[in-house]
Amino acid sequence: MLHVVHHPAYVSAATAGSSFRFDKYGLVMEALAQSGAALLVHEPAPMPLPWIEAVHDPGYVAEVMALNVPRDKERRIGFPVTAHVRRRSLLSPGGTWLAAKLALAHGYAANAAGGSHHALYDSGAGYCVFNDLAIAANRLIAEADARRILILDLDVHQGDGTAQLMAGRDDVFTLSIHAEKNFPVRKARSSLDIPLADGTDDDGYMEALMGVLPKVLDAFAPDLILYQAGVDAHGEDRLGRLSLTDHGLEQRDRAVMREARRRAIPVASTMGGGYGADRMAIARRHAACMVRLAEECLRHAPA
Repeated sequence: MLHVVHHPAYVSAATAGSSFRFDKYGLVMEALAQSGAALLVHEPAPMPLPWIEAVHDPGYVAEVMALNVPRDKERRIGFPVTAHVRRRSLLSPGGTWLAAKLALAHGYAANAAGGSHHALYDSGAGYCVFNDLAIAANRLIAEADARRILILDLDVHQGDGTAQLMAGRDDVFTLSIHAEKNFPVRKARSSLDIPLADGTDDDGYMEALMGVLPKVLDAFAPDLILYQAGVDAHGEDRLGRLSLTDHGLEQRDRAVMREARRRAIPVASTMGGGYGADRMAIARRHAACMVRLAEECLRHAPA
């Protein structure tokens, strides 16, 4: 059974003045339905503001809530912050937190949104308003649902916002494997960064992943993984610079879950990036990621 978190407000048309479209979040649910996988859909509640303000500058949070985000911050985000964007920006962290709670109960769950890993302390950036990964991690630890969390970021872009927001914490480990020459130009410092050369293929990617993931899991010993499962490392992605195939993405996801289950660590995934003209093709990549993670979790369930 795939436990997936979704809310109708995850979906909307492009915001005026921006080319960024929110429709893939609905298309992913269509792709999941077409996959034939057994689904149980959970609807998130908005993340309460005190948990957002625990990670982000309360002044910036107030700007978002008042729909009064300065132009320079909206340019950095990539779209204007409208009432719908505001609602979605509260629901997405709530969705990642709920997916984590479900993963703790079932071994794996997916937020069919989230992965806003570029959002910084006092501003959004890179199509991200609030950093759901950092917000959820902080709340889960504060409420004693987890003691140590690995944020595993396999999006093609470095998780710079997550790295900055979680810097200095000994209970959160940030591991980012990303294209070295891709956005953001100025990288932050994660607990561990693995930059990859343009054109890295399936074999090169898996060598890099398996060279560090088992060691991090054994040394840090997290009791939860928040997995930023972007599909923009695919060779056909419009904003990627790597050369993974569909098979490479599958190898990646199954390896992540296999290593987690060997250590009885629950995994909650977020969608992260995936960009291209064929929106349904992107949606199918995201859906396939969730389905195979659920399959691998079941395959390696404790006896």
